Amino acid sequence: MPRIRVSTTLPAPPGVVWASVSDLGSHVEWMADAESIRFTTRRRSGVGTAMEVATKVGPLRLTDLIEVTEWRPGRTIGIRHDGIVGGTGRFTLRRRWLRPSSTRFTWEEHLVFPPWLGGPLGALVAAPVLRWVWVRNLRRLRANFVTR
Repeated sequence: MPRIRVSTTLPAPPGVVWASVSDLGSHVEWMADAESIRFTTRRRSGVGTAMEVATKVGPLRLTDLIEVTEWRPGRTIGIRHDGIVGGTGRFTLRRRWLRPSSTRFTWEEHLVFPPWLGGPLGALVAAPVLRWVWVRNLRRLRANFVTR
């Protein structure tokens, strides 16, 4: 199970970044691979929130079943993927001490591919593509703060 980790520095303090990324329904605005989000629970934030995310990477389309497993306001959102691709993911926000008006945003994923998608070998081959997609997503997220 490969670990994919991407980071960026956002030009806003952690509280402002949290206000944006904790709005889970808005992730389609900056995640190019997420086409739509449909909540399957009444909750829209916090541990236990569940959603179906229609995802497209190249020709591959799937519905990612996601449940929030960790919610530390201002700091961390952790999730579990169920469905065709399984695994865990986590967003972490850290104040930049030398630049307190900015935030280090890290996105980390551990994904498990099913045998028909190549299992561990498929995950290894997909990792660079997913890293590229997520780096682009972080550029889109950063652009939201630059234009404010």
